[in-house]
Parts: sequence; structure tokens; C-alpha cells
Amino acid sequence: MANECTVDVISKPDHWLRIVQDLLSQAGVVINGPEPWDIRVHDNRFFKRVLQQGSLGLGESYMDGWWDCKRLDLFFDKLLRARLDEQRPARFTDLLRIAYARLINPQSRKRAWQVGEVHYDLGNDLFSRMLDPHMQYSCGYWKEADELFAAQENKLALICEKLQLKPGMTLLDIGCGWGGLAEYAAHHYGVRVEGITISAEQKAYAERLSAGKDVHILLQDYRDLNKQYDRIVSVGMFEHVGPKNYATYFKAVDRCLKPDGLFLLHSIGSNKTQHNVDAWINKYIFPNGCLPSVKQIAEASEPYFVIEDLHNFGADYDRTLMAWHSRFNKAWPELSGNYTLKFYRMFNYYLTACAGAFRARNIQLWQLVLSRGVTGGLRVAR
Repeated sequence: MANECTVDVISKPDHWLRIVQDLLSQAGVVINGPEPWDIRVHDNRFFKRVLQQGSLGLGESYMDGWWDCKRLDLFFDKLLRARLDEQRPARFTDLLRIAYARLINPQSRKRAWQVGEVHYDLGNDLFSRMLDPHMQYSCGYWKEADELFAAQENKLALICEKLQLKPGMTLLDIGCGWGGLAEYAAHHYGVRVEGITISAEQKAYAERLSAGKDVHILLQDYRDLNKQYDRIVSVGMFEHVGPKNYATYFKAVDRCLKPDGLFLLHSIGSNKTQHNVDAWINKYIFPNGCLPSVKQIAEASEPYFVIEDLHNFGADYDRTLMAWHSRFNKAWPELSGNYTLKFYRMFNYYLTACAGAFRARNIQLWQLVLSRGVTGGLRVAR
């Protein structure tokens, strides 16, 4: 049936199909072509839908089975290198969504908890099979690694070394996830850790993981923090803060960091200063998220901190996401009883689309080390 539909689409090209063909040809992508990055269309409604709905229509039509691609990561790499995302005319609904985000605070106290409920609480059965034993749901550091577990351990060690952790120090982990970094720092560096998360599932897992260690996990919003620590770290959480709250976020860090302390911020970032929200990602994966630019981070942190170091290893996120993709698909026979086929397509689309975006250098991964100005400068680990 799918092949018959595909033949019909190609044998009777219409206006919508020609527009999509012309756009894709700029990226070297062919409809029903032989290459792994080419797309195979099963439903001729795809063409009009993707042109009218943009990113949301592209993702939803894939979830609905209207089209397929052997290597979505290659497909998105090619699309983004050709900057096709910039060529599609802005739709009125896109403009409304951006205007709404600028006028309203999508990451308010009440709405901030939605990402925990929608994504991070999906199920520990899923994440425990997809991630490494430390449950790191952020970019690994592949400098001296050839597999996921080593890359994530290298990332944890890199963070701890950049923070210059020493026994007896106190460490605050803002957005501690499943507690992997908190447990690692307490175990290997002898520090006392307090972690905060907005996910009940993550809190329960983190408490089990760090049992017996000097680690305390709180279900708490960062805006309520009011204790001081020697060191503060935040990994993969700033993407959920939102531009309207950047000043509030850095004020909270300043309030909680001791005068001679260090703060490490690990965040996905955008090359451009704008409202960096993908409609499909916002609806299905990370509601209310927004990628910061270097300019936005610098301006928001400027009243409080000196940026001692900025380290970009965004290309490593491509390898991390593809490793997650491989583990997710390997575990799918065990997981399929708890999730739908539509979820399976959605999650594969998410992982490979993001991998393609990092491969195209469309988005970045930054680690920043901030202080109030270390006398003589700071020698930062690599």
C-alpha cells in the first residue's frame, strides 16, 4: 500500500510536491531516492502539511507514518547545513508563538514543573536502558573515549576537576537529574552535595543511587534556594530557565555561592540570540524550553560573575545522541509493552534530529566556569 501511494505521489506531481522537491534539492535530498538520507513518502498529504506547519508538521507527519528515512540524522544534518530552516517563510502561528513567549513567562514557577511531568517522568525503565550507569542525560566528553560509559565518566570527572572539588566542600547541583553527578562527586571527591530537581521520578531514583553517600536530594525550584555553598554546578537545566528568568537565575546562583566559590554551567546553546524554540520539540519533548546564546548568558551573568572559561564540545553531543539512539532501539523489545509505536517513532525522531543538528553545528554545547574573579587567574581542566 505504501509503495502504491508513493508511486501515485511521484507520477502526479502537484504544486506542494514541487515546492518540497525544490527545497530538498538544495540540501541534496531526493524524494524516494536511493541514499540513506533521502526520504520515502507514503502519504501525499505530507507535502502540504510540512509547508503549512513547518517543523511541527514535519515531526508529526513522521510520527503518523506519512514518511520515512533510513538515516534521519543524515537527513537533518543536510537540511540544517543548507539552512532550509531559515528559508521557510514565517507563518502567522509561529509569530504568535514567539510573541506569546516574549510577553508571557513560559517558565514561571507553575509552568516550570511541566517538563518534569511530560518528559523526565516518562519512566525510569526507559532512561535506565538508554543511558549509562550514572544516568547522565547530557552530553558526554569523548576526547579520550570510544564508548558511551567512558564518555560520561570523563564528563563527570571533567566537571569535578574544573570545579576543583576537595574533601569537605559543599556542592549544590541545580537540576541534579537522576543524581549521577551528585553521587560521583560525593564518592570520588568527598564533598557534601545537595541536589534539586523538579521531577519526582528523578528524585526517587537519585535517592536510591546515592544511598549511603553524603547526598541530599530536594524536589525544589531554583528560585527558592537560599543557602551558601563552596561550589555550584548546573548540567542540562539552563535550557529550561527561559530568557525572562535568566537574571533571576544568576541572582539565585550569586545568592548561594560563597565569595571565593566557583560555578559551572553546562548548557546546550544557540548560535543566535533569538527565541530559540522548535515547535515540535516544545510540544512533544521539552515543553517551555529555550536555548540561550552566549550573548544572553554573558549579559545575565555580568552583574555577578567573571567568565573564567568557556569550553565548547557540542560535536560530542552528536556521538552521545547516536549512542542513546542505539541503546534505545536495542532495548525496544523490552520497552514496547509500556509504550506505543507512535512513541517509538517520536523518540527516534527526537534523538536523530538532535544528533543531526549538533553535527551540522546548528546548536552547541557549552561548559562555562564562572567566579567573582580568581586572583592570578584560573587554570581550567580539559
